[in-house]
Amino acid sequence: QVQLVESGGGLVQAGGSLRLSCAASGRTFSNYVMGWFRQAPGKEREFVAAISGGGARTYYADSVKGRFTISRDNAKNTVYLQMNSLKPEDTAVYYCAARYFISTASHDYNYWGQGTQVTVSS
Repeated sequence: QVQLVESGGGLVQAGGSLRLSCAASGRTFSNYVMGWFRQAPGKEREFVAAISGGGARTYYADSVKGRFTISRDNAKNTVYLQMNSLKPEDTAVYYCAARYFISTASHDYNYWGQGTQVTVSS
């Protein structure tokens, strides 16, 4: 089992920045691909970014490429999502998730955090 706890969400004006964190506990953190997903009201959960276990490979949704950066610190069992140039359409609940192999599909992920709300005002 892997337990995931997100933090860092909040209210920010358009153009601002936030950094989300996801702290993991349980099995060896570096064995897991970590992903960030988001879900806006009335919409399906969508892929945002993912990072390989060692951190060498990263993947982004086109909608966030160039604005968001995913990173991880395996010594701290934590994955981060740095979000810059935020837009109102980035408003959503953001979730981190873990699985063994890289994927951008939410249904492939085995472990999920409880989510953290990000609200971007215009």
